[in-house]
Amino acid sequence: MIIKIEGYFFQNLITGPLCTEEELYEKYIQAKMLTLNIRDLPDIFCRLHNFDRLRFEDDTEVGYVIDTDTDRIYRPIY
Repeated sequence: MIIKIEGYFFQNLITGPLCTEEELYEKYIQAKMLTLNIRDLPDIFCRLHNFDRLRFEDDTEVGYVIDTDTDRIYRPIY
């Protein structure tokens, strides 16, 4: 599963085991609670939940997007 984490100042791609939107939201909240600087969220998320960072490419199809500005998780439309 590939996930895009985006915020006002950054965009990151991570990959890891399949999970539901609800499970992904719980994982996001756990990582966010441990984050002092939102730009560190992808690294903290990966360490906590055994995900790996990918090189960002804008045309990569992702399963979910985590928007850190709104705390919204959604499936993109292609």
